Amino acid sequence: MASINYSQVRKGMVIVGEDGQLYSVVDRDLNTPGNWRAILNLKLKNLKTGAVTPKRFRPEDKVELAYLDKRPMQYLYKEGNDYVFMDKETYDQISLNAELAGEMILYLKENEDAQVTFYEGKPISLELPATVELKVVETEPSVKGATAAAQYKPATLETGLKITVPPFIGVGEVVQVDTRTGEYLSRAK
Repeated sequence: MASINYSQVRKGMVIVGEDGQLYSVVDRDLNTPGNWRAILNLKLKNLKTGAVTPKRFRPEDKVELAYLDKRPMQYLYKEGNDYVFMDKETYDQISLNAELAGEMILYLKENEDAQVTFYEGKPISLELPATVELKVVETEPSVKGATAAAQYKPATLETGLKITVPPFIGVGEVVQVDTRTGEYLSRAK
């Protein structure tokens, strides 16, 4: 691990907090009021809990920079409470527990790709593609002549994910979903 001054910390970096937890730098503001000491205000996102907290540091203080390893992995199958992924280069298999995968696993079908981030050889997070295509398995019947401006209706997708779709979408159709917001984007081409 490398030690750097807080003054060198930038947005997007991942640092090791005093508590040993990993934090992603969401925002950074260096304040140098006249002849007073400089103060660095950071917004840090805890990679384990997702909580974002503001913290204040002296720019000359030291911090550990975390080296993260992102690998393309393929989701294979669910085993008990774990989800098994395979490294696409080495074919090694790893298991992510339900707590780590969270709701994100609902966006992945078996054999689809995602990025898994490792820290010191342990998986710490899952990163999805921006959009995924999933089949609608349950929704109210589509209405003839319905426009997109009408009310959206609930739908359940093949992975169990629940979203809202326009009234013209029926069971069996494949839709594109934004993995960041969980919103319907369009019919799949």
